[in-house]
Amino acid sequence: MRQSHRCEIEPDLADYEFDRIEAEYGFRFSDDHRAFLSAGLPVSSPPEEGDTWDSPWPNWRNGDADDLRSHLTWPTEGALRSVEHGYWHATWGQRPTEPHAAKAAAERHLAVVPSLVPVYAHRFLPAGYATHRHPVLSIWGTDIIYYRSDLADYVDSEFNDDHDRDWESWAPEATVPFWRDFLG
Repeated sequence: MRQSHRCEIEPDLADYEFDRIEAEYGFRFSDDHRAFLSAGLPVSSPPEEGDTWDSPWPNWRNGDADDLRSHLTWPTEGALRSVEHGYWHATWGQRPTEPHAAKAAAERHLAVVPSLVPVYAHRFLPAGYATHRHPVLSIWGTDIIYYRSDLADYVDSEFNDDHDRDWESWAPEATVPFWRDFLG
């Protein structure tokens, strides 16, 4: 990424910074996400036409706390918007008929699903120590796809113009409960 000059990279996050971030925001970075941020902290990219994010890289060191919280809640907020438009997850039981009751019930269910941590814009990895090589997920409401097989593949494909993939042998498998239900 440094060689591509496609984003600004600050010095790596130190252990005490990881501890502060994880305590403040209530999640744990996956092992590969932690290793990635231990090599350098991407903080900005030049805007591209049609971008939906002003700051697609979460600035874990100096970012606005409300912006970081908003980025962290993107997946669940997107699922709630889908509930408002009729979506209901099969494991949640009977959908309440009253719209505000359905949303409240969905909020309770979503409060206990595994956390997803933003990597870049709407690309996420599951939270959790002792987790690694999980596929990067692209999330837009309940439209969730495998974006790349893991974080290294994501960074290589997104920020390396020479990246080439053998699509026939590509077989990612999400293991994170709830979110994997959306992947085909």
